[in-house]
Amino acid sequence: MMKADSRTRAILGLVVFLVMCFSVAAIGAAFPPGDWYAALAKPSFNPPGWVFGPVWTLLYVLMAVAAWRVWCEGSWHEHRIALSLFVLQLGLNGLWSPLFFGLKRMDLALINLLLLWVVLLATIVRFRRTSRLAAGLLFPYLAWVSFAGVLNYSLLSLN
Repeated sequence: MMKADSRTRAILGLVVFLVMCFSVAAIGAAFPPGDWYAALAKPSFNPPGWVFGPVWTLLYVLMAVAAWRVWCEGSWHEHRIALSLFVLQLGLNGLWSPLFFGLKRMDLALINLLLLWVVLLATIVRFRRTSRLAAGLLFPYLAWVSFAGVLNYSLLSLN
């Protein structure tokens, strides 16, 4: 059974990771698709707009829980490479919407996605050393980023 201090630390840690992830979500929300995006030629596999909110909500929760699981296995210092990679991929994630929707730079957004994919894969590899569950929780995110890369490339090619 967990001591009260340990339980409080664990809950606060989870809250911190959730706040980190949903802060990035707020950045994305600050750059909505708008008329520019609506006017673009889209590939046949482009999902309807309503899909993105629920998918990203689930992915941000999974990301937070994954990082929290790694953090719970020791400390930030003990897992600084894994958790630093996590923060780096989170930053790259937060950069995509301003690049794509804000600056309308599909080319830079695609480069950003490629970097995000590489850093995310490195994060999964490092997380796996500590927690297989934490690594596994990031696979849906990797799949979505992969799909986003194909979609971004297709939009760039069509427009």
